[in-house]
Amino acid sequence: MIRRWNPDTLAAPIGTYSHLAHVPADHELVVVSGQVGVLPDGELAGADAQAQGRAVFANIERLLEAAGASPAQLVRVFSMVSGTEHLPGYRAALRETFVRWYPEGDWPAQSLIVVAALATPEILVEVEAMIAIPR
Repeated sequence: MIRRWNPDTLAAPIGTYSHLAHVPADHELVVVSGQVGVLPDGELAGADAQAQGRAVFANIERLLEAAGASPAQLVRVFSMVSGTEHLPGYRAALRETFVRWYPEGDWPAQSLIVVAALATPEILVEVEAMIAIPR
């Protein structure tokens, strides 16, 4: 079982993440390439970061299912947002997804950076992830 925790020796996380996530030896790591806010038909989910963020997490949920996993096996999330003006919308999509996926607040490890741009100007959010699947 994946263990996530926050040691008492440092400040609590400032968001929806755990400081540490331990993957036991009997798991395989699966890397999820950066997902952007496109729908299954390839169309952009919307022009705002919240719509794109929702689509990103829907895509990650589909990939988890394809790998035989669930959000419980999500170990790490690395988010990139193109501009600080898009942070509130992305964070809203992240929070609504994580509250649904992790009602007990057992968040995966997570990092978020703001970048000048992503692959195209229309893409506002990109998220990479790591999954640990029991062997």
